[in-house]
Amino acid sequence: MIPEEPIHRFINHRAVKYLRYILGNLAEVMEAHPVTLVDSEPEPDIAIVRSPDTLYLDRHPYSEDIYCIIEIADSTLQKDLGTKKKLYANSGIEEYWVIDVAKKNLKVFRNLMNNEYQIEQNYQDGVIFFIAFPSVEISVQKIIGIDERD
Repeated sequence: MIPEEPIHRFINHRAVKYLRYILGNLAEVMEAHPVTLVDSEPEPDIAIVRSPDTLYLDRHPYSEDIYCIIEIADSTLQKDLGTKKKLYANSGIEEYWVIDVAKKNLKVFRNLMNNEYQIEQNYQDGVIFFIAFPSVEISVQKIIGIDERD
């Protein structure tokens, strides 16, 4: 396993803090904890899952509990865009985001059909939203860690 770089930890920490703030009680924001999929239990960098947190007293979130998975890709970009993207699509995860640290952008995969994401969008700024929470605006720059004005 490749050791985590400081920039990875920084972006992860800032994104989790921001998402917990803007989502409030709408969802749980889990950081580097297992999720239970059909054939595996990966530990995504961030998982946005159904509330309340007491659902997970005796189990990890299942795919049907997951609104979105976010991976932070510094040295893992190929894996995140290949193996992990396929795993999450095959497991029915409706929305998958990848923060590309090198390019300072956010790759968003949506519209899951036949175990493949039909829509791929790239963002470097502006606002976005989770499909599950269309009224909650999310600053792309805050998610990708380049808005350091907080």
